[in-house]
Amino acid sequence: MRIALVNGSPKGGASNSGILLEKLKPLIAEGNELSVYRVNVKPLKPEQYGELNEADVLVLAFPLYFDAIPSHLLRMLVEFEQYRQSKQGNTDLIVYALINNGFYEGHQCKIAADIVSNWCSRSGLRFGMAVGHGAGEMFKSLSRVPLGKGPLKNLGAAMHQLSAAIHARSSAESLFIQPNFPRIAWRLAATHSFWHAQAKKNGLRPKELRRQAFQQSR
Repeated sequence: MRIALVNGSPKGGASNSGILLEKLKPLIAEGNELSVYRVNVKPLKPEQYGELNEADVLVLAFPLYFDAIPSHLLRMLVEFEQYRQSKQGNTDLIVYALINNGFYEGHQCKIAADIVSNWCSRSGLRFGMAVGHGAGEMFKSLSRVPLGKGPLKNLGAAMHQLSAAIHARSSAESLFIQPNFPRIAWRLAATHSFWHAQAKKNGLRPKELRRQAFQQSR
């Protein structure tokens, strides 16, 4: 079975979407042919769209942008839809989604999962399921934690359900999860280790992050 893995992160280097795909690979590698594609600033080439068109399974991994799909990945989906209108390919291609977001709650990914599902209906594809995970910025610090252990216990269970659906090329109910980590502890860690660090990097003080974006003029 030919499985195309599409990393839709806009980052040029390591990404949370890439980490999720690396966690998934060992669960679906046996007996299958895996191909990885990177979609960011540069669009895919026509021959790459041809490869996607002949795949049996398409897995889209991407970060949540304003409760939706990043614009560069949306462009790729539109172009792929147009490509399929002019070329014959696998008429039973099934699509799965791996979505991560910076909020704690995984259900923030539901609208993006619905967008992928609607795109599948429009493009004549089958939608399998989505896994939406919250607290995505934790993945980098947890990249060496075994899947299904500690904070990644929920992710491990979800990934096994996703891999089972992929092997069977079947549809299942989408899963929206968060790490096995207290929300209050996640918020404190994110504030001091991420947001404050990013503010300092950009010449800002923590209190400036709490300013209102727009102040009423007098």
